[in-house]
Amino acid sequence: MSTAHDKRMIYEQLPGIGGGGDTLIYSVYHAPRGRLRMYALASKLAERYLYPTDLLIGVIGAEGGGKSILIRGLFSGLELTNDDRSINHTPSRLYSFDPADCFSGHTFHVDIRYELAFKQRWQIAEAIHRAVSHGRRVVVEHFDLIHEALTCNAQVLFGIGEEVIVARPTVFGPFPGAIKKVVDRTIKYRLMAHTAEDLTGYVLEHDYHYKKRLLHSDVKHGFVINFPEHEKPEFDVAELEAKVNELIRCDLPVEIAGEDLMRIGEGLIYCTGTRTHVKSTGRIENFRLLHELRYNPISHEYLLIGVVGKREGHAGFEELTEAVL
Repeated sequence: MSTAHDKRMIYEQLPGIGGGGDTLIYSVYHAPRGRLRMYALASKLAERYLYPTDLLIGVIGAEGGGKSILIRGLFSGLELTNDDRSINHTPSRLYSFDPADCFSGHTFHVDIRYELAFKQRWQIAEAIHRAVSHGRRVVVEHFDLIHEALTCNAQVLFGIGEEVIVARPTVFGPFPGAIKKVVDRTIKYRLMAHTAEDLTGYVLEHDYHYKKRLLHSDVKHGFVINFPEHEKPEFDVAELEAKVNELIRCDLPVEIAGEDLMRIGEGLIYCTGTRTHVKSTGRIENFRLLHELRYNPISHEYLLIGVVGKREGHAGFEELTEAVL
């Protein structure tokens, strides 16, 4: 068993924990909706922010926020012990890690929320410390639940709410609890925007005969649907907005209907982010469309912009660098 001194020495040698020269405080990206778009973003984040020497990775997010998809995109091929869709099927190999076994894995995944149903925090923390101290990488889902027991921060933290936050903490933060507050407060906008986006796409397809496009864009508290220049929309945006708001007023149930399928009321909608939705359309607050289409002269596209919720002065990111002095 590693001693406290052994743990301190190993973490002092790891860039980002012992005072490495990285100048990143945090970066913020729109959290895309849909599996393919999240994979694409995660691949870019891995290339930009992850080093081979990063052994302790923390992931923080609310239910349905896309933590599992983000992790799969960051660490291609990593076997997740709990994919949040059902009861854990794969016991974590973290606890059986043997540093003398040359065939032992190099990267482990552990879901703290699930593991706490069976083990004490100190047991989970000891297993994480042991693997890291022998040069293994541990990806910790719900890192905020184990931070205090570990007595150290992660080398890289990923938070996912309405945005994806990437941080490389120092002794002054950002801390997992601060990131958790931000993602918990903003996730509701992502869920509302995703359902509103699918409702808008559904009306466009069934009432105006526009085929649904897989690759959309993002805007704060909302979504953007792109139309190529040669398909300039001819519909009345105010009329489209009224049709979508009528579906919202009906408070239709929103349910997973199969692999990449959602059922909203009686309608079926193709969706690769089935868990990132509100439970019923009535939970979408203050939906509106920008009545004037925007034109992007670089991409030669017309943009239909939809927004939900209320305007905020800030998203709370200044809390991330809150120092304990």
